[in-house]
Amino acid sequence: MSPIKTAPAALKADDEQLRAQYIEEVLGLLYPGQGARPVRYLVIPNARKPRLLVPDDRRVAAAAVRRYAEPQSRLARLKRDAVVAALRTGLSGLLLRDRLTLSPAEDTIDAYLGRHLGAGLRLSVHIGPARANRKPVLQLLDPAGRTLAFAKLGTAALTRELVRAEAAALGTVGAAGLTQVRVPGVLHAGQWGEHEVLVQSALPVWEPRVAPTAPRLASAMLEVARCCGTSQGRLDGSGYWARLRARLDAVAGHAEGAALRTAAERIARAAGDVQLHFGSWHGDWSPWNMAGVASGVLVWDWERFTPGVPIGFDGLHHALQLGIGRSPSAGQAVNELVAAAPDLLLPFGVVHRQAVEVTALLYLIDLATRYVTDRQAEAGARLGVLGSWLLPVLVARVEAL
Repeated sequence: MSPIKTAPAALKADDEQLRAQYIEEVLGLLYPGQGARPVRYLVIPNARKPRLLVPDDRRVAAAAVRRYAEPQSRLARLKRDAVVAALRTGLSGLLLRDRLTLSPAEDTIDAYLGRHLGAGLRLSVHIGPARANRKPVLQLLDPAGRTLAFAKLGTAALTRELVRAEAAALGTVGAAGLTQVRVPGVLHAGQWGEHEVLVQSALPVWEPRVAPTAPRLASAMLEVARCCGTSQGRLDGSGYWARLRARLDAVAGHAEGAALRTAAERIARAAGDVQLHFGSWHGDWSPWNMAGVASGVLVWDWERFTPGVPIGFDGLHHALQLGIGRSPSAGQAVNELVAAAPDLLLPFGVVHRQAVEVTALLYLIDLATRYVTDRQAEAGARLGVLGSWLLPVLVARVEAL
C-alpha cells in the first residue's frame, strides 16, 4: 500500500492562522471566568503573526522577549533585538500596537502559581506552532524582569501525559550525576483544576555561548544514553522491540500505521543476529532545545525521554532537525540522514554496517510512529503529513534492505 496515497490530507490552515487562533484558546485556559481586575498583554510581534504574549510593562516585556528563547538564525536574532530595543526605549507604542486586556475571575494561573511559588510573579506566554503536543508554556519573571522559571500546563490527554512524563524524567536525569549536561530542576509539580502543572528552574541561556563541537555534543548525548544503564542484544529479543510493536499495533488501523508496521517487521527480519546497544535518549534533542555554555550543554524539554532504545537516536534526531531546516525539502533531509548515519553513529560505538542501517531506520520508524500516535497531521503540524516526506523515503530504504 503506497504511503503517498494513504497519507492524511494536506493541511487546511497555515501556521500563522493557527497561532492566531491559539491566542484565544490559551488565554481562555489561563484566565477563565469574568472578574474586575484587568490583565494586560502585548502581542509580539503582532496579532496576525503572534509568537509571544508579554506583560504590558516595558522593563518586564523587554526581559521576557530577550530571555525567552535563542533565535536559530542571524536574521531572527536581529528581529528579536529590534523588538527588545523598541520595548526598552518606549518605541513599542509605535511598532508594537496589538494589546489584549482581560478581566478574569480570581482563579487564574497567576493566582495558582503565586500560592505555590510566591507573590509578584509576572508571566509571558509562548505561542508555539500547531502541534498535537502544543501546550501553554509560561516564562515566570519577577517585577525587575529576571527570569525565575518556566511552567508548562498539560491541558488535554496527550499533553497531561507529557507534562507528567517530563516531571518524572527531570527527576531521573537530575539524580543521575550528569557532568556534561545541565538540566532544569523541578520547582513544583501539581494540578490546577484538571490541568497538570510543571514548573522548572530556568537554565542560564543568557550565559556566554560556547557552540559545542561535534565530539562534545556526541559525548553529552552519550552521557544521557548511559544515565539509566545500558544493555546489548538482538533487536527481536529486546524490550524496545516489544514496546515498539505494541505502539505500532495501536496505530495499525491508520494506513500510515499499517505501512510503518510492515516496514518495522522487515527491519526486524533484516537485523538477524546483529547486536544492538540500548540506552536512554532525550527524545527531542534538537538545536532549539539546547545551548552550549562554558559549564556544559544546557538541555531542556525532556518530555520524550525514554530508556531502553538503540543508542544513537539522539544524534540522528539532532541531525535530522538540522537537515530539515537546511535542505530544500524534508524528504531530502531524510535521505541525507540515512546516508550520513555511519558517521553520525560512529561516536556512539555503532560501527557494524547492519547495526548502522537498523538503528537509522528504527529511529525513523520510532519518530513516524510518534507522529501517527499523536495525530500530528490532524492537529495541523507542518510535518504531520508523513506521506509528503518521511514515509516514501523510509519505505524505499526498507525495501532496499
